[in-house]
Amino acid sequence: MQWELKHTNPIDKLGSGSNPLNKLTNVSAKDSLKLQNVEGNSMSLSPGELMLEKAASLPSLMAQPNFHSDDSLDSKTLQNQGSPGNNPVLDLPKILVVDDHAASRMTAVALLAMEGYEVIEADSGAMAVDLVKEKQPDLILLDVMMPGMDGFEVCQILKQNEHTRLIPVIFITALNDRRSRIRGIEVGADDFLTKPFDRLELIARVKSLVRQKHLNEDLDHAEQVLFSVAMAIESRDPNTGDHCERLQKLGQAFGEYLNLTRNQIKDLMWGGYLHDIGKVGIPDAVLLKKGKLTAEEWEIMRQHVVIGEKICQPLRSMRGVIPIIRHHHERWDGSGYPDGLKGEEIPYLAQVFQIIDIYDALTSERPYKRSFTSEEALTVMLEETDLGWRNPQLMQQFAEFIKTQTK
Repeated sequence: MQWELKHTNPIDKLGSGSNPLNKLTNVSAKDSLKLQNVEGNSMSLSPGELMLEKAASLPSLMAQPNFHSDDSLDSKTLQNQGSPGNNPVLDLPKILVVDDHAASRMTAVALLAMEGYEVIEADSGAMAVDLVKEKQPDLILLDVMMPGMDGFEVCQILKQNEHTRLIPVIFITALNDRRSRIRGIEVGADDFLTKPFDRLELIARVKSLVRQKHLNEDLDHAEQVLFSVAMAIESRDPNTGDHCERLQKLGQAFGEYLNLTRNQIKDLMWGGYLHDIGKVGIPDAVLLKKGKLTAEEWEIMRQHVVIGEKICQPLRSMRGVIPIIRHHHERWDGSGYPDGLKGEEIPYLAQVFQIIDIYDALTSERPYKRSFTSEEALTVMLEETDLGWRNPQLMQQFAEFIKTQTK
């Protein structure tokens, strides 16, 4: 039997720190997308935007490691005796009960088994961490006070790892143990129960948190589909290198320089992966055309920002990224697309993203051009700013930021 890790977040590098489980991560290789040469087209793109149109990105996705289970570790429920040809265990939510006291553990196991859950047992913190890797339970019932690795340490390890952070943890605490509750909140506990268990309270809390976990996983899976689509679009061109990774790092660094919030920086980084996802709806005859585009073809190409917005719109988690996707080709003087927004009408993050995207395109080598130096790229971008295409204040901040990076 093989259990697959269900939740992977391709962009969760924002807060990733060092922890013992990070070694499970397997970063996939990067590919990229081939776009057409739009030099000399009738729509009069700037040199910077010409580079931007040719630049493409590829999201790095986290591989999903598989873990093999040892059936002897499971406490099987009566539902395991299903009809021939069926294996109900595969559909049962898995609950990991962690307690060094056998009597307390068996009480929880019995109550959960009566409700039809598949129950896994651990009598120590170290064993619990190993079983979480192996079994990927839907919820953990975790005793606080255990010898060796206590419940706080177990919870902290699991909540710091992107592969296990969505698993709800219910701490088992002594009655009115205020200190343990506060410490549990600090390390990421989702709920608390006191001994002895009240059967109805236990089942209600477990059922609610398992349902919430499944909703969170659905959201993660939907996001992952978007990144997979972006990869499929952009994997056709081996020439753009690590454009996406560079945008991610540059967006994070410039966002921190501008004192943006954590969520704004995350949106910039996600924008690096998804800003051109709408090109999935552009015909190859236009998308991969060599040479300049006709006016009609260029109108088709400009629709990629609208298509990208529609693709990402159903996900609430994409609300901060959608303005970047739709508006990263607007110009400060109103001559951009798709809406001809002018000045501060252009969403701020779209302005920020456009600048870092053009800068990366200019400073990267392509088959059709050499890589510009930082000074050359800034010169081009400042000239475009003088023409009215960029936010002058933001462009000046970016120039100062680049100087601090190249010292």
